Amino acid sequence: MSCPFCSIETDRVLLSSGSVIAFLDAYPITEGHALVTPRKHVSSIYELPSTEQSELWDIVAKVRLLLMDRFGVESLNIGVNDGLAAGQTVDHAHVHVIPRRPGDVPDPRGGIRWIVAEKAKYWP
Repeated sequence: MSCPFCSIETDRVLLSSGSVIAFLDAYPITEGHALVTPRKHVSSIYELPSTEQSELWDIVAKVRLLLMDRFGVESLNIGVNDGLAAGQTVDHAHVHVIPRRPGDVPDPRGGIRWIVAEKAKYWP
């Protein structure tokens, strides 16, 4: 099976560099949901040399600012599903950059803690 991240349509590309490409998610959680992925096909970002990991996170920072400007948002979730048990469904390393808006969920407190719902709410 071919990798959906190894050949991205140019109309989805937001930013790119020598070893990293950022593009709009084909199945967005919110408007502007983007993925930042290494061009090299690896399962985990931790399989990349440190220079390419650094470049990946530099592009994540640029995508964050781009999405804030383009979509008028002030908040984002940025995360990595690293491995099958963590929910990774595409075996090509990637970072999610997800714009968030007031009211998009009833109570956003806890953010990514809701991955394990019964442990998410730790506040009174």
